[in-house]
Amino acid sequence: MTATSMNCSEKLAFLYVAFELGERTWKLAFTVGRRQRPRVRTVSATDLVAVLQEIQRAKERFGLASDTQVVSCYEAGRDGFWLHRWLESEAIGSIVVDSSSIEVNRRSRRAKTDRLDASKLVLMLVRWVEGERKVWSVLHVPEDKHEDERQLHRELEMLKRARTSHRNRISGLLIAQGQRLALSEKFLAELDSLRRWDGTPLPESLRSRLKREFKRLQLVERQIDDLEQERLREIRTQNTEQNQRTRKLMGLRGIGINSSWVFVREMFGWRKLRNRRQVAASCGLAPTPYASGTGEHEQGISKAGNRRMRAMAVEIAWLWLEYQPRSELTRWYNRRFGKGNTRMRRIGIVALARKLVVALWKYVERDELPAGGELREWQTKLRPRRCKYSAARGAD
Repeated sequence: MTATSMNCSEKLAFLYVAFELGERTWKLAFTVGRRQRPRVRTVSATDLVAVLQEIQRAKERFGLASDTQVVSCYEAGRDGFWLHRWLESEAIGSIVVDSSSIEVNRRSRRAKTDRLDASKLVLMLVRWVEGERKVWSVLHVPEDKHEDERQLHRELEMLKRARTSHRNRISGLLIAQGQRLALSEKFLAELDSLRRWDGTPLPESLRSRLKREFKRLQLVERQIDDLEQERLREIRTQNTEQNQRTRKLMGLRGIGINSSWVFVREMFGWRKLRNRRQVAASCGLAPTPYASGTGEHEQGISKAGNRRMRAMAVEIAWLWLEYQPRSELTRWYNRRFGKGNTRMRRIGIVALARKLVVALWKYVERDELPAGGELREWQTKLRPRRCKYSAARGAD
């Protein structure tokens, strides 16, 4: 039973169960309808046998038949989607809920326990199954293979942040001694020759720390290089649907391997989006107007979608202005925001990002080339990056 098939009549009997997932224990709240007080039980975390036993006991407790359909939910978090997949394999309907979309009491002080949270969650599940779709937001769970395809670029993102941290740390330690030294394959040799303001060498402990930090930087650089080479090989050699879409996006001027890979793996390769509103909302680029009484203003974008897609869309919007000057999107931006101040241009680039991600989605799904957009060969963008510290490439 899938999430889309749960909009059923109240006359049908269901057993509703909500999971409140913890590090050591899980709270399971059971009910059969709005008027039934939830039955809360505790099991050890990841004890799937105990979960099935509690479901069977709940059916007996509520006088339900053994084949009564079970509908479940839990909040998205660290546990990911494995529990959802297991529940579906056991013929238990499951939905994964965006935790930030759940209704919360606005009082400054309110009782909050796992038991209360599970009880509230299961009652909201009843409302959702009965057709109240605005009660929360349900996540679209990717297939196992599509989730696995996200690992490469997300690891790259993490490694590049680590690389920046190592570089800044080395630079900061040197600046604290009044020194500046370019990071290159000769860094370790040049480090020993540095002298402070009084002509003395750098302290021994500081030099040892800088050497260790530089070796960590070399390791991160090598791992980045390995992942980028793996990505290049996959795009060149594997003719999967995701790679075909990646190549298609790379055929547009201003769209490179990083952005096209993220766009396809995060959204365009597996999400079944129906219209431009869904595309913008899934990236968190939907507007959030505020109108109450006599007050009315725009609060900006919602930021309630995929943050990687949103960040990449804004970055590509700036590149689009540079590499696609004759496109209709660029002309629209220049007419609307080009003559404004810095603040207006930054507001405009977010609006352009929204329009651009919709245009790219139409290009991938419907083969509609953005108006005025220019193409180029995607093969020309597969140049390997040279590791900055290539002399240390063979180091352990």
